[in-house]
Amino acid sequence: MKRQAGLLFPISALPNRYGVGDFGKYAYELVDKMAAAYIHLWQILPLNPLGYGNSPYQPLSTHAGDEIYLSLDDFIKDGLLKEEEVTYFNSQLPFVAYQQVRPVKEQLYKLAFSRFQLHDDYQQFITENPWVQDYALFKVFKDQNQQKTWLEWEDEYKYYYQEKTFSLLPFIKDIDYQIFLQYYFFKQWNALKNYANAKGIMIIGDMPIYVGLDSADVWRHQENFLLEEDGTPSFVAGVPPDYFSKFGQRWGNPLYDWDYLESDHFKFWIERMKAAQKMYDTVRIDHFRAFDTYWKIPASEPTAVIGEWIEAPGYKLFDALYQNIDQLSILAEDLGELRNEVYELRDHYHLKGMYVFQFHHAYDFDFEKVIVYTGTHDNDTLVGWLDTIEQSETKILKELLEKYDEKEIYQKIIHYCLDLNANQVIVPFWDMMGCDASCRFNIPGQIGSPNWEYRLTSFDEFDSYLEVYANMIEKSHRKEG
Repeated sequence: MKRQAGLLFPISALPNRYGVGDFGKYAYELVDKMAAAYIHLWQILPLNPLGYGNSPYQPLSTHAGDEIYLSLDDFIKDGLLKEEEVTYFNSQLPFVAYQQVRPVKEQLYKLAFSRFQLHDDYQQFITENPWVQDYALFKVFKDQNQQKTWLEWEDEYKYYYQEKTFSLLPFIKDIDYQIFLQYYFFKQWNALKNYANAKGIMIIGDMPIYVGLDSADVWRHQENFLLEEDGTPSFVAGVPPDYFSKFGQRWGNPLYDWDYLESDHFKFWIERMKAAQKMYDTVRIDHFRAFDTYWKIPASEPTAVIGEWIEAPGYKLFDALYQNIDQLSILAEDLGELRNEVYELRDHYHLKGMYVFQFHHAYDFDFEKVIVYTGTHDNDTLVGWLDTIEQSETKILKELLEKYDEKEIYQKIIHYCLDLNANQVIVPFWDMMGCDASCRFNIPGQIGSPNWEYRLTSFDEFDSYLEVYANMIEKSHRKEG
């Protein structure tokens, strides 16, 4: 495999006239800029509908996309909106104001839908994506129940699929609107992905290992999860106390009923991975270790301190995935203190793991088995991290990096990572730009603002840093990709 360099750049963080990054012209500009800078990998975060706290790791669906990423410019191009009808808003905020952006874009989506004519491509999309009907119904029922979680819905909605006590005819227009959003989401995303691929750039997508409790997946298929009769979770997901949090992380996602999933021949996971592999060139699965052992927290516990490790049927699952999905390409997020069995599972299927400089620079590594990162979306920025380390560690870093002539230590770290004997190296754009801790994208264990909000307002400053990165890529013999 060739030596490649990549960039971690969430869609939401793209500059944009509408206050949140989308699949429009700035995404295409980024692809052009990456191609010119010898970057062959673009890693993004999950694109599923954002759930609680605007977290992409509490999605409302494992299949659907979040309409917030839809390009209004494309609707103008398709004649569904007029230029003068579209208002630009929050374009200069260095963060995504989700609560302000959503209703404005929603109003424009509805106007576009009112002019949309159903056609064969739309009908074919519905046929090829059977999940979309369930998701549309889930969204419509949430609207009917004041956006409450499905656990709090009126019984006729909560148990619709068991009882079907009413007709859906009054909701047909609303259901079609939700399907329209998904049709355009995948139309726009596929066009962007194809454009990137044609430029020699592969997309690394991201999949949360768990789904949100308040999701179409759990509402529609409760049998796949460890739930009580009323739908509340018996146990929830998370991790025990670690580097990130002294109380651990209680994510609150329902745990899988692995016994049932196995008896069902892992249908849920096969369908999920098929969809993800179609969307991305490689799928990074977050919290890979839970395919070996997962932390089982009683739902009554307020933190993740109390729980137990339970073994999962990882080999049986991956055997089923590889038997049913062609050209499956998976990146295993294998960070943290793990038992050897996790690495054995990873290596058995020849999956790449992750090396993160902030965690691993003091350790020996087999770089042929990993993708190298300066940091991830969960880390502080490199500059922020450097501001927190002890003087003794700074001294060790300076010795490690002494051969590099870049002016700043964070740039030396990037160059060092590019020089490592790993096929692929990926740098978050906030590290490439030397951003401080105020630009941190997420702090694990914390919910809501300012997590998931940081964004660029233009490419002006970005371009100069990208030029420096491109020069490092060339020096590290990663230009050809």
